[in-house]
Amino acid sequence: MRIIGGILKGLRLNPPTNLPVRPTTDLAKEALFNILLNKIEFEDIKVLDLFSGTGNISLEFASRGASEVVSVDRSVQCIHYLNDTSRQHKLTQIKTFKADVLKYLQIETEQYDVIFADPPYDLNQIPEIPKIIFEKNLLLSGGLLIVEHQSLQNLSNHPAFVEQRKYGHSSFSFFESA
Repeated sequence: MRIIGGILKGLRLNPPTNLPVRPTTDLAKEALFNILLNKIEFEDIKVLDLFSGTGNISLEFASRGASEVVSVDRSVQCIHYLNDTSRQHKLTQIKTFKADVLKYLQIETEQYDVIFADPPYDLNQIPEIPKIIFEKNLLLSGGLLIVEHQSLQNLSNHPAFVEQRKYGHSSFSFFESA
């Protein structure tokens, strides 16, 4: 796992092997950020990273100049790893919350430019994530929600759905706010 762009480009991340995660692969992450390069300006955006795990995506956004990155995961070990890595590389814009993501979304009121969600693939409520985010108006106008999920899963029935990109067994579904 490595950071592929920004001030920390090339940094290898070596999280403990006992973390309860399935990190986004470098190939899929590189493809995702190539897509995002054509859709958003990274500097000064506000990002919400749900099911942040190792913080791989949070660190990538921070490396590229996001002004605020809120990372939410229920694993205290993941939160500690991300906090330690952020401190070590002076990424003060990353804020972490140890919480169940679906409960966190029920109380969140801030709006974001980008929301990235990488839930466990066996989570039954994956289709609920876009529904909750749009019902609660958590995206700024023109904002983008990206949900990583199994390629066999179809999230296209949500009205804000834009496209799905497949990378092997993983897919990214993109949703845009009006």
